[in-house]
Amino acid sequence: MGVFAFAIGLATQSRAGNIIDCFFPAPVKSPDSDLEQAILDQFQSGTHTLSPESVSSFVREYQPTLEPMLEADCTLTSVLLNDDVGVSSTPEAFLKLHLLSHRLALPNTLNLDGIFAHLDTVAWTTEGALAVDELAERQLTARLEQRHFEVLSVDKFPKMTNYIVPSGVRIADSSRIRLGAYLGEGTTVMPSGSINFNAAALGPNMIEGRLSQGVVLGEGSDLGGGSSTMGTLSGGGEITITIGRNCLIGANGGTGIPLGDRCTVEAGLYITAGTRVSVIDEFGTKVRTAKGRELAGASDMLFIRHSETGEVQCRTNKKAIALNDQLHAHN
Repeated sequence: MGVFAFAIGLATQSRAGNIIDCFFPAPVKSPDSDLEQAILDQFQSGTHTLSPESVSSFVREYQPTLEPMLEADCTLTSVLLNDDVGVSSTPEAFLKLHLLSHRLALPNTLNLDGIFAHLDTVAWTTEGALAVDELAERQLTARLEQRHFEVLSVDKFPKMTNYIVPSGVRIADSSRIRLGAYLGEGTTVMPSGSINFNAAALGPNMIEGRLSQGVVLGEGSDLGGGSSTMGTLSGGGEITITIGRNCLIGANGGTGIPLGDRCTVEAGLYITAGTRVSVIDEFGTKVRTAKGRELAGASDMLFIRHSETGEVQCRTNKKAIALNDQLHAHN
């Protein structure tokens, strides 16, 4: 028996006693042998409630960043996963979301089966997580006490920046980045950009469009304003969309097929698996007609729409998209 993932943190409970939120400041994935043995010696598999005193020696030796919790009047929660199996509790769900946003795991590498069943729809407020059936009372109390009380969202997923702010990123509107998003070093997310849980911008990237669940955007690639990528949650799709290095999805364009490196999709053009595409060689000659799925994963492709006929064309494109170094400087 080993340790796949482990964390100590704080849990929020509803009045009914259900855990609706967990915060794990220093999660661990696949620890080295010394730390793994220390975890196995002291902690039990699954989710458990602990006192700060019971974990003080472990925290001081192995996770000193958690020491402030030892001095607080609080109850701690530990989660120990021996294997990467489906999600069976709310703390396990939050641990896996933390692993993604802490850059300890890439999207599509964790078993997230069952995650929706173990995440309640929660009111995320300026006073923390709140069960939806407790919201009206809290709103009235705040008004009577003349306190500012804001409901930021009502959702299963909170925004990432209330838990983790990865190094070397810029985020213009943090409400559009869900916990469980992976933002690599050098990533810039503009006000209209959004990144779902279990999706990644590996960095450096410029995100002005939408990265859907399961989509991974490679180094040096950009999403133009209003562009989108097709995830696997809607419509029963099973294809995982990846976009390679140095690609550009133009404004209001998008892709429902994987792309290799150095690919461009013209602004306003959306390529899907069923899109009929005329393949044009380097001499400007039409070679054949293919569906989008037949071109999936290839590199050096330029997708455009003929301005007179409306024909969707794929041409060779061997010029990589150059990023603006100043836009990606976060120091």
